[in-house]
Amino acid sequence: MSAMISPCILLCAINDVTGYCFGCGRTRAEIAGWMSFTEAERNDLMKILPSRLENVERRPRRETKRQRLARERTHS
Repeated sequence: MSAMISPCILLCAINDVTGYCFGCGRTRAEIAGWMSFTEAERNDLMKILPSRLENVERRPRRETKRQRLARERTHS
């Protein structure tokens, strides 16, 4: 069994204008249903996320939890 792919970058906030997550580009419904999607459905969605993120006005960059943990590991 292979690991389930996910576009999540642990920067979860929904853009009020587009309805897309600032981090991954998915809608609330897509995030909620991700585990129940088939592998093909997830792959199809992964293909369109980059174009969605081009239309999301980015919030100012902040350090994500994943980045913080990586930084802490390298400085330990």
